[in-house]
Amino acid sequence: MSQRFLVTGGAGYVGSHLVTALLDRGDQVTVLDNLRTGHRAAVPAGANLVVADLADGDKIDAVLANPGQGHAGQGHAGQGQAGQGAPAWDAVFHFASLSQVGESMRMPMRYLLDNAANGIRLIDACVRHGVGRFVLSSTAALFNLDSDAPIPEDAPIDPQSAYGDSKWMIERALRWAGQVHGLRHACLRYFNAAGADPAGRLGEDHRPESHLIPLVIDAALGRRPALDVYGDDYPTADGTCIRDYVHVSDLAAAHLLAVEALAQGSVVWNLGNGAGHSVKQVIASVERVSSLKVPYRIVARRTGDAAVLVASSHRAQQAGWRPVHGDLDDIVRTAFAWRQTHPDGYGD
Repeated sequence: MSQRFLVTGGAGYVGSHLVTALLDRGDQVTVLDNLRTGHRAAVPAGANLVVADLADGDKIDAVLANPGQGHAGQGHAGQGQAGQGAPAWDAVFHFASLSQVGESMRMPMRYLLDNAANGIRLIDACVRHGVGRFVLSSTAALFNLDSDAPIPEDAPIDPQSAYGDSKWMIERALRWAGQVHGLRHACLRYFNAAGADPAGRLGEDHRPESHLIPLVIDAALGRRPALDVYGDDYPTADGTCIRDYVHVSDLAAAHLLAVEALAQGSVVWNLGNGAGHSVKQVIASVERVSSLKVPYRIVARRTGDAAVLVASSHRAQQAGWRPVHGDLDDIVRTAFAWRQTHPDGYGD
C-alpha cells in the first residue's frame, strides 16, 4: 500500500537516494529543501519539490497541514493530488542540515541554529500536526572514541564538534517528543556515506567536496592536485586513519527498514560495515577500479583526527539490515562510474 512521506533535505546526497528508494517501491514523496547545498536535479521526477527553509515556520506548518501541498506548480509533477481530508503524513524523514565538521568549529552558532534549532522546530511542528513517525539522519560524530572495536549505540556521547552536538540536541528533543507526545522516532548514526546509485541515476556532488572517495577519484582523473594524506604514523596497519564507509543505497535501505520498525517503538541504530578502511586502502581501491594512478603526498596530521572510527551495526542487523554494497571496491566502482558520466555533478 502506497504511503505518503515528507523528506527534508531530499535534494541532498543521502536524502535523494532515500527519495528514489521510496519512489521505487511506489510511495508518494514530497521533498522540502532550500537548495542551498542540495540540487534540484537530484530530486527524482516522481517526487514533489517544495523549495523552503526550515526556519520558515509558516511554510512548514502549511506543508504539514496539507500532505498534497506542493503537488502543483512547485518543482516536478507529482503522483496525484491530495484534496480535502487527505490522509496525514505517514512519516517525516529529516536529512536537512549543515554537515561540515571543520566549518562547524569556525561557525558553531550557525550550526546550532540551522541544525539544532530548526530541527527542534520541525519536531514541534510534527507533534502539532499529528505526525506519528520521525526518522532522523543523525551522525556517529556524537561519539569521541578511538578504538579498534566498532562503536555501539550505548557508547558515551561526547561530541567534539558543534556539528555533532547539533545532532545530539535533535536526538534529545526527539526523546522528549516521544516521552511526552508519543512521537515514535528513529535516530540513525553513521560516519561516511559513500558511493552512488548503482543504476547511475544519482551520485555525490558537494561544493566544495570534502569526502575522501570523490577526492581520491578526482585526483586519479587529474581534476585536482595530488591528494593530501594527513599523517601516516597512526597505530594502524599502514599508518593512515581508518574510517567506516557505508554505501549510500545501503543507508537508504536502513532508513526504509527503520521507519517500519517504528511500529514496535522508537529505535536508535548505528550504521556501519563493521570493518573500516584506511586512507591508503581507499587509494588502492580507486587505482584497482579505475586502472589509474592516484597522486598523493603525506602531510602533517590534522588536529582531532582519530586513528580508527568504525560504527557497529548490531542493532540494525538484528532488525534485518544487511549492507548489499559492503565491499570497498563495489562502493568505489559506483562512485567512479557516477563521476565518469557526470564530471560536473548535477551541473547546476
